[in-house]
Amino acid sequence: MYRVITVEIEGSKDVLHFKTKECEIKATDRVIIKSLTGEELGRVVKSFGQMFNEIKNLSCIPEILRVASIKDLENFERKKMDEKKAYDFCLQKIKEREIPIKLIRVRFFTSERKAIFYFSSEGRIDFRDLVKDLAKKFKMRIEMRQIGIRDEAKMIGGIGICGRQLCCKIFLNNIEPITLQMAKKQNLNMNPLKISGQCGRLMCCLSYEEDCGGRIFIEDQDELVGYNEEEDMEEDAIDLN
Repeated sequence: MYRVITVEIEGSKDVLHFKTKECEIKATDRVIIKSLTGEELGRVVKSFGQMFNEIKNLSCIPEILRVASIKDLENFERKKMDEKKAYDFCLQKIKEREIPIKLIRVRFFTSERKAIFYFSSEGRIDFRDLVKDLAKKFKMRIEMRQIGIRDEAKMIGGIGICGRQLCCKIFLNNIEPITLQMAKKQNLNMNPLKISGQCGRLMCCLSYEEDCGGRIFIEDQDELVGYNEEEDMEEDAIDLN
């Protein structure tokens, strides 16, 4: 019988659901899961009970590949060091060639000789010479992938002004367009510092909180419409227990 567990992926710190038939897996155990780059190392955060398994659609939840062995841990530690060396080398070459890009992260594949270098920039950049430098140094296929500032925040993560982890990091799969009209409709303070996220763009929560009225204020009052502060405090207390 399958059990559902949550696993924190070490490369990205994402926490995802997986299933396993291993009955002895417990929190803090290390496991290997399948990813777009081949395999990833993860740490078990929590194992759920039988009731959780019955109400969830297990067919949609991926299965872990195996419990991590000592050899796996050694290989992933080596991979982590290699990615750090590649990051430092690429950063050095970017400075030498004065290329106007910001290097975000380097990911090595475990399934093939390939590496992805994630970067951000304000426009199109000619980085052919940089790719040649990297290919010559690491003897593998090199892919330079440009990402936006919001994707950068999703990849790195952080804490929002609400004190919680960034929504884009923990549960938002698709980053939808956010407009000032969403903030105006909720009668929010239009100070950019109040409605902007860590990425510097409008906060993602302005979109889905608009639908439920979670931030709509009554004019000239401090009361919220569609929001019960006492119930929220009770729910937080339950979560803490």
